[in-house]
Parts: sequence; C-alpha cells; structure tokens
Amino acid sequence: MNKVKLQIIAAYAFVCLIWGTSWMATRVGLDTLKPFVSSGLRFIVAALVIWIIMKFKNIKLQTDKTSLILYSILIIFSFVLPSGLTYWGQQFIPSGLASVLFSTYPFFTAIFAGLFLSEEKIRTGQIISMVISFTGIVVIFSNDITANFNLNILAMLAVFISGVLQAGIAVTMKKYGNNLNPLSMNFIPMLVSGIILLVGGLILEDTSNLSFSTAAVSSIIFLAIFASVISYTAYFWMLKKISVVILSLTAFITPIVALGAGVFFLGEKLSNMQIAGSILVLCGILFANLGSSFYLIIKKRFAGRTI
Repeated sequence: MNKVKLQIIAAYAFVCLIWGTSWMATRVGLDTLKPFVSSGLRFIVAALVIWIIMKFKNIKLQTDKTSLILYSILIIFSFVLPSGLTYWGQQFIPSGLASVLFSTYPFFTAIFAGLFLSEEKIRTGQIISMVISFTGIVVIFSNDITANFNLNILAMLAVFISGVLQAGIAVTMKKYGNNLNPLSMNFIPMLVSGIILLVGGLILEDTSNLSFSTAAVSSIIFLAIFASVISYTAYFWMLKKISVVILSLTAFITPIVALGAGVFFLGEKLSNMQIAGSILVLCGILFANLGSSFYLIIKKRFAGRTI
C-alpha cells in the first residue's frame, strides 16, 4: 500500500471520528449558547486558525474569478445555510433523528454525481450499499424516529435540506475545485460565514441569557479546530483523490462514532437495535468499497476489449 493510500485512509478515519463526536459537542454548546451565535463563533475562530497556518506555511490566498465564485457558493450553500439549518433544527429534534435525516446526503450525492460528473456513474452496487447503510441508521435510531415522529416538521425539514445542500456542494467542488488549495478554499468561506451567522444571531436570537461556560467554550474550540479546520481541510483534500460518493459515505459512519462517544464519555449502554444497526452500516460501507475495488479491477482487466 503506497503512502497516498495510507494518507487517504487516515484522513477518512479522522474525519469520521471528529464529525461523529461533533454532534455531541454541538449539543453541549447549545445548552448555554444560541445556534447562530455558536456556529458563527466556531467559524470565525476556525478562520483565524487557518489564517495563521497559511501565514506560517506561506500559502497565498487564491483570488482568481473561479475561486471567488466557489468561495461565494461555499459561503451560502456549505456554511451559512447548512450550519444554520442544522444548529436550528437540533434545538427541536433529537440528535439521533437529525443523524437519520442528514444520512440522506449520500443518496443525493450519488444522484448529483451521476448527473453532473462524467467520471462518477451511479452503479447498482453503490445504491445497494447505501440502502443497507441507511437501513442500519434507521435501525440504530428507531426509537427516536417512532417516539418523535410528530415533532417539529420544520426542524426535520431543516436538517434534511442541510444534507441535500451539502451533497450539491460536494459535487460542485469535485467538478470545479481541483485547483483550489484546501486551506485557501476554507478561509474566506469560514470567515464570511462566521461573521454572517454571528451578526444574524445577535440580531435575531435572544442573547440576554447567553452563558460562555467552560463546556460551551470548549465546544466552540473543539468544533473550530478539529471539526472545521482539520476535518474540512482533510475532506477537501480527499475530494481530489477519491470518489465523491465513497467520501459521502462518512455520513453513515459518523452516527456510529457518535454512539461510541456516548458510551465512552457519558457511560451510555448500546441496545441490541443499535448494535444490529451498526453492523448493517458497516456491512454497507464494506460492500461499497469492495464493490468499487472489484469494478476497477474488472474495468482494468477488460480495458480495450469488447465485453
């Protein structure tokens, strides 16, 4: 196994680990802070950290026409709207239900990739693997779904739309963002998005009872450095290296990581349904990766032949 493959595996695992625990960190921050204020501070801190790294590594900010257009798209459709919708929605629905709704993201990624990326054709194996994994997510959080089906429909719709928007952005960046440095790609969108969300929160939200507790500040720092700077940089780097559909499958793995975080940090116990669902998710992910590898082997072996 070469160095690049090992780096991809490490980056993939890291993104799953951090984004899996970010759901819990987000809930902790929302105990004493408001959604827009919390997410705004997260991205402003993240942008400042990226700026320091860029200065230290002498990475210049890309300001050509294509980059500026992509920055604008990222600001609106990857940070402001998805983050605002997710943070707002999580006030009214359980994290488990939010995870299920967001897990539609790989399906829309596959659809958009099939429509707009010539190199990413939807294969039967990918659809089967996503159905298996999504079924596992539903099984894991079945109690949340059945017990809270009549919860705020707008909150459920907000998280669902967030997943659709992220799918569209992933495909857009795969198609047009190959020339962007991952750090440069994140700096302006995070800074501008953070300011928009923070100002919006200060104007629209009730900030009279804001409390910057140790837990809330720790949540912002964790989400800024690990879930934003490192994870987003790794994500966009992987976007240039592997299939956008395979990368989107992180949305199925992160809920399992979230369960593990609950067991490890909060002493929670896994139910039989959660264990069974986790096994289904992992089987789906394994099927997707083995299926893709098998397809590439067959394609290479029969290249230039009429089948």
